[in-house]
Amino acid sequence: MSAAPGRSQASSHRSPQGEGIPVNLVAQHLVILTGASRGMGLAMARHLLTADRLLLCISRRTTPGLEELARLRGATLVQWSQDLSQASEAAVRLDAWLDAQRPADIASATLINNAGMIPRIGPIDQCPAKELEDALRVGLEAPMLLSAAFLRATGHWVAAGWRGPRKVLNISSGLGRRPMAAQAPYCAAKAGLDHFTRCSALDEAQREHGARLVSLAPGVIDTDMQEHLRAGDPAAFPDRARFVELQRQGLLTSPEEAAARVLAWLERPDFGDEPVADVRG
Repeated sequence: MSAAPGRSQASSHRSPQGEGIPVNLVAQHLVILTGASRGMGLAMARHLLTADRLLLCISRRTTPGLEELARLRGATLVQWSQDLSQASEAAVRLDAWLDAQRPADIASATLINNAGMIPRIGPIDQCPAKELEDALRVGLEAPMLLSAAFLRATGHWVAAGWRGPRKVLNISSGLGRRPMAAQAPYCAAKAGLDHFTRCSALDEAQREHGARLVSLAPGVIDTDMQEHLRAGDPAAFPDRARFVELQRQGLLTSPEEAAARVLAWLERPDFGDEPVADVRG
């Protein structure tokens, strides 16, 4: 039974790290990932399921396959079924969940804002109001509110003496940095994500043990979003042929390869030196 819009369900799996050893005897690396049910988000979740991590996945739907993978790898997984167009609800829930954690059990804390959506392709006057609202809520409002909750809660840990690294990785797009006809809501959300990241990085730089933030474009990936773009009406979407050609020439990155590149960027020692970046350099 699926959750009603705006409501949420949760599932979790905690695996022992050894016979007779408590799960939280060794501090784990906390990663919070949105949009983990498909595409690059699902690929990242699979990469992140290791015994030394506590992974919280926030998506519209939970993914049973991740539960099984967590058991096989002895990983700690929590999944929330959460509609991110209900961004305030998601942020309140995350704030409470983080407040319930024991900082002593956590070695580092990372938030990856990956979720996004493309509404109907075409000029802004042809986009239904609800689709426009949801695109901006999922693509910009939710990352901002979740980042605020994350920074506030982990900031309390820092104030109490915790000194693990804190990172926020926002998954952006090249379309946030160059305009495209028929893509105003998506382009605007990603451009806003970039500039929000720049501003928050400046704020964190003024704080003792501030978090590091990056808005990262992951390249062109072979996902459902690409299929959606290729299926656009050529009369309303002048750039449709470009996306068709990218697939024809085999220039799309697989979700697995894109996930590996993004997570490698997260581990770079200079992460956060430049708050807006692209995996393609």
